[in-house]
Amino acid sequence: MINKICVTGAGTMGSGIALCAAQNGFDTILFDTNETVLTNAQIGINKNLDTLLEKNKITELDKSSILQRLVFTNRIEDCVAPLIIEAIVEKPEIKISLFNQLSTINEPSTIFASNTSSLSINLLQKGIPNPERVAGLHFFNPAQIMKLVEVVKAENTSNEVINTLMQLCITLKKTPVLCIDAPGFIVNRVARHYYLEAMKLVELELATIETVDEIMEASGFKMGPFKLMDLIGNDINLAVTTSLYEAFNHEHRFEPSILQINKVKNNELGRKTGKGFYDYTK
Repeated sequence: MINKICVTGAGTMGSGIALCAAQNGFDTILFDTNETVLTNAQIGINKNLDTLLEKNKITELDKSSILQRLVFTNRIEDCVAPLIIEAIVEKPEIKISLFNQLSTINEPSTIFASNTSSLSINLLQKGIPNPERVAGLHFFNPAQIMKLVEVVKAENTSNEVINTLMQLCITLKKTPVLCIDAPGFIVNRVARHYYLEAMKLVELELATIETVDEIMEASGFKMGPFKLMDLIGNDINLAVTTSLYEAFNHEHRFEPSILQINKVKNNELGRKTGKGFYDYTK
C-alpha cells in the first residue's frame, strides 16, 4: 500500500510531483542534495498554494495541511517510502547509482519509478536489484496541473507494480496511460516534431519565434513550441531529442536543432535561467 511518496530531485518537475502528492493526501518527502534548489522548491510550492488560495480553490486550512504533509530534506537517509519517484538529471548512470543507494535503506518491495521522458527503463532495470519493481512514471510539466501520466512497463516490471502505479495516478487525479518501454514512449516520440519543425522554420527564416507560437496557440495549443521549450528547459528538451536521435540511429527527422544547441551552450535554458527563446528578466 502506498501511503508515503518520496520524490528525489527538487527541480521544477520534482517539486510539482511532490506538490501533487501532498495535495492528494500523501505524506511526501522531497529530496535534493542542493540546498539552494531545495529552498527554491519550497518557495515555489508556497507560491503555488498562495495562488490557489487567492483563487478560492483551497482554504487556509487546506494549505496548512498540505504543507504539514511535505518534508524537505537534503539527507538521503530520509528517503524511505513505499514509492520513490526520481526526477533528477537525464543520465542513466546517475539514476541507477541513486536507486542503488536507496535500495540499501528501503524494503525490497519499494517501487522505484523514473520520471525520465526518454531513457530506457529496461536499461535502468539492468543495474538495479529487484528489477521487477522498477517502472517509468512520466509526468508532464507543470506536474501538479497536467493530467496525463505515462506509466511505462519494461521487460521485468511486474504486473502488480503496474497496477499499483495506475491506481496511484487515479488517486492523484491524473489520467494514466500504459506504455511499453520504447524510445520516447508515446508523447515525446509524437511531440518531438512539434519542437523540431518549429525550430527548422525559424532556422530557415520562414517565420519568427513569436509568429510560430502565436499561430500554434491560435490553432488550439495551450502553449506554442518555443514557450513550451522554455518552460520545460532547453537543456532537458535537447537531452530528450538527442536521446531519440541516438536511439533511432541518427535518423534525420530526430536530429537536434543548432538553434537549441546554441541556447544550451549559452546557458539560455528558459524560465529557470531567466532567458531562453524569450527573456524572462524584464
